Amino acid sequence: MQSLSQLHESTPVAAWGGSLPEALSWFAIHTRSKCEKKVATLLCGIQINHFLPIVKEVRFWSDRRKVIDQPLFPGYVFVRIPCEDKTRISVLRTDGVVGFVGIRGQGIPIPDTEIENIQTLLSSRVQVEPYPFLRVGQKVRIRGGCMDGIEGILTAKNSEQCVVISINLIQRSLAVQVNGFDLEPI
Repeated sequence: MQSLSQLHESTPVAAWGGSLPEALSWFAIHTRSKCEKKVATLLCGIQINHFLPIVKEVRFWSDRRKVIDQPLFPGYVFVRIPCEDKTRISVLRTDGVVGFVGIRGQGIPIPDTEIENIQTLLSSRVQVEPYPFLRVGQKVRIRGGCMDGIEGILTAKNSEQCVVISINLIQRSLAVQVNGFDLEPI
């Protein structure tokens, strides 16, 4: 029997028409709420190469606790397809698919390394969990520890993350290293 991670990673066996196959690219597709597993199963049925990152999560109820499989990125499934319209239309006609993520619904290719990094982490059984997307230059708030509630701008220098705290009136700032602290975007 296939494991759930095997079920949601497929490689199509269908041959592409023409003399040389068109280059394949990863795209993110947006799904209806709570339809990620259904979409992945349907894509498998039409032999579309896809990836649905799944993590185990413990849910507690008043009378029991249960380990369930949850999508790492709710509302999204990744597909590896050529840029031809025929394949895109097949994906878009799949029940539960809202559209491609990108400009005017066309989709923007995702670098292979970004998907490979996620696949490597999940296959190594390292504990992962969703985390808010933070960008250098973004305003953040520190959560936990002695600096709980402090707000500033996230910076990075030599792989060290810092939050810059400023006093605008006197135009002075200071930086505090925040490696090991939880940060939330503001």
